[in-house]
Amino acid sequence: MSSRDELRERAFRANLDIVAAGLVVLTFGNASAVDRGAGVMAIKPSGVPYADLTPDAIVLVDVDTGEVVDGAYRPSSDTPTHLVLYRRFDGVGGIVHTHSPYATAWAQALLPIPCLGTTHADHFHGPVPVTRALAEDEIAGDYETRTGNVVVETLERLELDPLEMPAVLVASHGPFAWGEDAESAVENAVALEAVAASAYRTVSLAADVAQIDDGLLQRHYRRKHGAGAYYGQPRGS
Repeated sequence: MSSRDELRERAFRANLDIVAAGLVVLTFGNASAVDRGAGVMAIKPSGVPYADLTPDAIVLVDVDTGEVVDGAYRPSSDTPTHLVLYRRFDGVGGIVHTHSPYATAWAQALLPIPCLGTTHADHFHGPVPVTRALAEDEIAGDYETRTGNVVVETLERLELDPLEMPAVLVASHGPFAWGEDAESAVENAVALEAVAASAYRTVSLAADVAQIDDGLLQRHYRRKHGAGAYYGQPRGS
């Protein structure tokens, strides 16, 4: 299998996985993977039903220019957003965008997802932020690029490491999640929907609930992430 075929296969599998996880209805979502060495991104074609998706349908796009380098279809309309994130964050190897119900509800409410318990802290190093609303000129202009820009702006304003906070809610829109590769981006998108649902249920029961104690947050996050992580098995075992 060529490197391009392998990249297409990874993006194809990521797109099927977000459907299997229940994060997507109709064509409301897309996943991509990047080959940094080749400077190429593989992404779902625009508007193609998931039932009709094949590895050959995945579109390859030049990361620097945004031009299609291989593929018979137009790439996802969210391609410029993915490209902004890949260009800005070197450690990101895969990106998932969905309109999953609970994460989208928080985005539409213009609210970050509060970190209320250890399930959240296991995956996200604090509350999952929501962007500001796009201005009229941003919406009327290069909308998808500006969407990527506002995600970057949010992370940088809050001084968040994109691999410690691998998701952002775009105001009035929905979630974007990412990871070191396409597989971890899918996992983070699944975790995001789970913690969004738990947070929604929690604040429904107790509207004035406090966020998790910082010591407990740090312990749960660090036992799974970073140099001192001890959750799971050593790599290679």
